[in-house]
Amino acid sequence: MMKKKISLIFTAAGILWLSACTDLKEQVLDETLSTKVSDEDAANGLIAPVYALLPNLFQHTTYFALQEISTDEAILPYRGGTDWGDNGIYLALHAHNTTSTDPNVNNTWNTLVQSISRSITAITSFKTSTNPNASLYLAEARGMRAYYNMIALDMFGIVFIKEDPGAPSTIVRGDEAVKYIESELLAIEPQVQPKAVVGPGRLNQAAVWGLLSRLYLNAAVYRNIYGTQFDFKSDDMDKVIQYTDKIIASGQAKLSADYFAIFGNDNHTNEELIFAVDQRPDLNGHNRMAYFSISGDQFPLAAFPAANGTDGPGITSDFYQSWVQAYGTEDPTRDPRFYKQNMSIYSNKADTCINDADYKINRGILRGQQYGALRVNGAFVRCPDGKLKVGKLNYVTRNKANLAVDFTQNIDFTPEGSNYNSGYRVEKYEFSRVSDTGRNKGEADIVILRLADIYMMRAEAKLRKSNDAAGALADVNTVRAARTATTPPPALTSMTLDLLFRERGFEFYWEMLRRTDMIRFGKYEGKWTEKTNSDVHKRIFPIPQNAIDGASNLPGYLVQNTGY
Repeated sequence: MMKKKISLIFTAAGILWLSACTDLKEQVLDETLSTKVSDEDAANGLIAPVYALLPNLFQHTTYFALQEISTDEAILPYRGGTDWGDNGIYLALHAHNTTSTDPNVNNTWNTLVQSISRSITAITSFKTSTNPNASLYLAEARGMRAYYNMIALDMFGIVFIKEDPGAPSTIVRGDEAVKYIESELLAIEPQVQPKAVVGPGRLNQAAVWGLLSRLYLNAAVYRNIYGTQFDFKSDDMDKVIQYTDKIIASGQAKLSADYFAIFGNDNHTNEELIFAVDQRPDLNGHNRMAYFSISGDQFPLAAFPAANGTDGPGITSDFYQSWVQAYGTEDPTRDPRFYKQNMSIYSNKADTCINDADYKINRGILRGQQYGALRVNGAFVRCPDGKLKVGKLNYVTRNKANLAVDFTQNIDFTPEGSNYNSGYRVEKYEFSRVSDTGRNKGEADIVILRLADIYMMRAEAKLRKSNDAAGALADVNTVRAARTATTPPPALTSMTLDLLFRERGFEFYWEMLRRTDMIRFGKYEGKWTEKTNSDVHKRIFPIPQNAIDGASNLPGYLVQNTGY
């Protein structure tokens, strides 16, 4: 496919503007300044900013933190009493005590409203553009505005409606918000391109169908966010089935035989991806999803002795026990989604000298003693034959050489439970091969929608509409049976909403779906690890106080959510 250079122009402000952004039509982006651009470059420069902040939205301390650390799946204690304290924001997030001054809430909000604003700028310009791609880009910009609004509705309970860039947005909630997002996605559905044409990094036909499915599935929650129970309307469930059927029948995506390949460095071409944050190296992506959980003494790359983890969140003992309960006497590694071993030293402790090319960190949920490249004075230790020396890891970088990097099941806010080694860790996304710091140059696309979720949404709609357990079971088992790169998980023999919720946890852990799932399944007011708060008002987050203060010249315009 032809590769082009795109200069980014922030036309609304009348100035030249630089940004890291997603590529268009598999293009290589060249962020160079230019005072003269063609019509095509101007059009590309308008649509690029619409996607540009997706990597920021999907960083570890924005959308991920709010969607995962607030749930029974992930917890981030005050490590060793010195790291990840951050004025208690992660403790509060997990315990459902977040406030309107929380910086992660603020950063997520700002990224969303900026992205909506950029979408409106692009929409306004494309309406009068004569560029041949204008109608396509207009549809994408409208669709992305709807997508950002859907996240705002899910997280903050509000949607912004705005067509005139010079006028204030109209803020809507509940059913009116659902209808607006629905109308926007339906309007652009016939105009966007199939995934095969534009790739998973741009809004495509299957992605629109998937977003509609997700909207209809959660519509009952969005219409009555504080309800004691949700009314999953038959018409909504019919629409979930209708649009998931369209995706599956279209052949625009295929289930991946290798589960962890979905989250690998080369996943941009993985056929299971439907819509994703394009993070390949030329786009200056972030590697945060890979480094956030693992130890600061795990160095996954032979070429870069400064690239390591950070001892961030671990999975809760509650979530781990859901695996144990599912597999009984069998170890959870029976399920290929739980763990993938990449180095033989884990099963053969004598195998301590490894070629650089063969050195790879294990993937999935990491338990117990960890092995890896050994460092002395900032350099890797080598065997006499020049190979990388691998051995048991200790917390040398934390000045705790006597503390083994031995991940324990227990993790909480106590001194023992918040030690550096507490909690099983997650390495679901592959550590970027080119990340010299562990934080930068992400290669793996971050999943927004993939085909497994389409099957699971259809299964849920079948259960909620008519208690079609057989149909739901078939969909879930289709996903399980697809993972044939290793022995797939055994077929389930029955299906209920509780079993489906558990299965979604196994399939989508660490993928920023858990909070939304827990609310929809009526689990979010439960108790886990350090969380006992059962206030239904905590289902959505507070509107940042600085946003409310900034709108103070419009009395009643931006009202704080109940309970904050």
